[in-house]
This record gives sequence, structure tokens and C-alpha cells, in this order.
Amino acid sequence: MGLNEKEMLYSMFEMQQKLNDDTNGKGWESGYNKHGKIISWKRCIYMECCELIDSFSWKHWKDIKAKPNWQNIQIEVIDIWHFVMSLALEYYHNNKMGNIDDIVSYIMDNKSFKMFCKEPKNVDNADEMEIINQAERIIHITSGVYKNPFEMIISEFFTVAYNCGLNIESLYKVYIGKNILNIFRQDHGYKEGTYVKTWDNKEDNEVMNDIINSSSNITPKELYDRLENEYKKVLEKR
Repeated sequence: MGLNEKEMLYSMFEMQQKLNDDTNGKGWESGYNKHGKIISWKRCIYMECCELIDSFSWKHWKDIKAKPNWQNIQIEVIDIWHFVMSLALEYYHNNKMGNIDDIVSYIMDNKSFKMFCKEPKNVDNADEMEIINQAERIIHITSGVYKNPFEMIISEFFTVAYNCGLNIESLYKVYIGKNILNIFRQDHGYKEGTYVKTWDNKEDNEVMNDIINSSSNITPKELYDRLENEYKKVLEKR
């Protein structure tokens, strides 16, 4: 029997906390990583929203009739989710509002999240401009000065994610994949700038997605091992 919605949320927040601890060092909630570099989750969110927007053919002078790559778009949504969770973890920690249980309880009561727990939306007739507008609303929130940006973002995020064809189950599946990919990147020189992100004309994101879609029950370890095998082939060709 699979995890329920609450368990999936809790698992993702636990994994994000661990990823942030491992990558940035314990105490990253202070706003600095272990190297003394400033952390701005809000900036991370709005920059990823820009990448999401750029996945659509919004330009009036170029690729006017280009079809959306929904697989890539959904990966961009997952990237935003990483940083929304990080912002929540930081906000709740610094304001002594509780732990992951409290964050999950807040999200479970959110109206947009309840919609997000239904069957995923068919994107064949998706309103691309509406999705772009929703992403821009998140940019507006995260680039402004608001007392509690997390609570303002969360409804907008789940609306965007739902309109991009995701639901809680698919979000969880792709998040697990992207989380393992992020660990893989860190283990293979991402921070040092030696990591190769394009594998045989495919971004590593797409390779990861192909792997998780090839199996309904792939474990994190199996995914990591398969990424390792694919990456070795890339390095051998260089």
C-alpha cells in the first residue's frame, strides 16, 4: 500500500531538510551556508519561475507555434517546489512556529492542495498564458517585501503545479527523482564546476525522468545506481 498525501508531504520535507543540511551545512536557516554565502530562497523561487515561463512559447517574435515540453515543464515545477519547501522550513524554524508536522498540517488545510490531491489535469488544452500569469504572481510575491511569503506562495504553487498536469502522487514521484539527482550532482562535482549536465544531448533532468518512468517502483538506490551507469557512459565518450 502506498503513502497517503500527508505521508508524502512529510517524506518530501524530511528529504529536503536533509538535502539542505548536507549541501549548506547545519544551521542554514540563519540565511548563510557553511561557506558564509547568503541564502535567498525567495530569489531561488522567482528565478525558477522565470525558467518555468521560459519553457513556454511566450515570445511574440520567436517559436510562436512551438509545443510545450510538458515533461520538462513539470521538472521546472519540481525545482520550484524544492525552494518553496526550503523557504517553509526556514520560516517555521526562525519564527518558532513548529516543525515539519506543523508545516504539513498547514498545507493539508490549504484549499489548493486539496484540489491537488485529485486526479492530474489533462494538459492537452492547457491555458499556457494563465500558467505564465500564475508563475508571475509567485515572482511578484517573492520579489516583494511580505511578512509571510510562504503562506502567500503555497496556494499559487499548487495551482500552477495542478495546471501543469501534476498531482500529489506525480509531484512526489518526480521530487524523489530530482532529490536523488541533486545528491548525485553534489557527489560528482556540481559545486566544484566539474559536473557534466548534458548527457548525449539530453539534460540530466530528462535522463532521470526517463529512468523513473521506466519503472513503477524504482527505489532511490536503484535510481542512483542507474544514474551512475549512464554518467559513466557520458564520461567515457569525452
